[in-house]
Amino acid sequence: MKNNYAVIMAGGIGSRFWPMSRAEMPKQFLDILGTGKTLIQQTVDRFKTICPVENILIVTNEQYKSIVLEQLPQLSEKQVVCEPMMRNTAPCIAYANYKIAAKNPNANIVVAPSDHLVLNQPEFDKIINAAIEQSDHNDCLVTLGIKPSRPDTGYGYIQFIEESKEVGNHVRKVKTFTEKPTLEIAQQFIESGDFYWNSGIFIWNVQSIYKAFELLLPEVDSLFKQGIGKYNTSEEKAFITRIYPTCKNVSIDYGIMENADNVYVVLSDFGWSDIGTWGSLYTHLAHDKTGNGVIGEDVHMYDSKDCIVNVPKDKLVVLQGLENYIVVESNDTLLVCKKEDEQKIKQFVSDIKSKAQN
Repeated sequence: MKNNYAVIMAGGIGSRFWPMSRAEMPKQFLDILGTGKTLIQQTVDRFKTICPVENILIVTNEQYKSIVLEQLPQLSEKQVVCEPMMRNTAPCIAYANYKIAAKNPNANIVVAPSDHLVLNQPEFDKIINAAIEQSDHNDCLVTLGIKPSRPDTGYGYIQFIEESKEVGNHVRKVKTFTEKPTLEIAQQFIESGDFYWNSGIFIWNVQSIYKAFELLLPEVDSLFKQGIGKYNTSEEKAFITRIYPTCKNVSIDYGIMENADNVYVVLSDFGWSDIGTWGSLYTHLAHDKTGNGVIGEDVHMYDSKDCIVNVPKDKLVVLQGLENYIVVESNDTLLVCKKEDEQKIKQFVSDIKSKAQN
């Protein structure tokens, strides 16, 4: 367990959860589920059974450093890795890899987003440990695939080779990755039985991911390689500030996972959701007899069904005649939107910013 590390990515702004999630306080730092803990707090708790607490790194933007330290007092300041700007997941992961390798060249690393939901912790532990076992004994990159419950067009899909099951009970060789297909194609994927959702959770040994960056993203790797000897020292910050603006903006999926020939998927079913939208949150809330999921203490629903409502505790709200709507009030802003149109929320935010600048 001492060789196990967790890299938790916490730099996103969660714009699909607007108006609750804002650039100054994104969704990973909010108690979206009303549990008393923020999403990032829940994520760190989840990894306490996977690795020592001192082996957990939070990679985030410089502007969120104080929020991370406030919400996670069990972590030291040196466990908060600050990017000077957003450059997607590949540079973020390369940075964390080099920091960890400088401490432990035998490290097994689990990379996970900070804003996911896991309902079955024992099964999660079992799956993560199976993935670590695979990556520790083989030169490979491992991702977790989630058994799909519906033909969702908001997720990426992983196709696996069934004949590869001899490598492990839950482990399969990856054949293809497909990003956010059309509904028709997603339905075909579900019917075929050999596609799982891409969870965005990755597991590898630090030596294997080193090789993958050298081979598949040499332009990114060469930048971070210049910092060997500076990581975890007083010289690190100045070095990172200098190279980050010149670093390619590329995701780990596109840059490495889709191109490597040694990628495996662990077939998983541990009550996972990326809680990426208000609609996905709705499925995890308690519903009243007409299917409304409500967060708020003084909300009165009439002739309304299958809505998600999230309003401040002290706000009196009366809603009548709504079906399949999202109603959210936060930060002095009210959003009323059809659930089926929730993918438009990012565009709403973009339009509002554009008008404010004109």
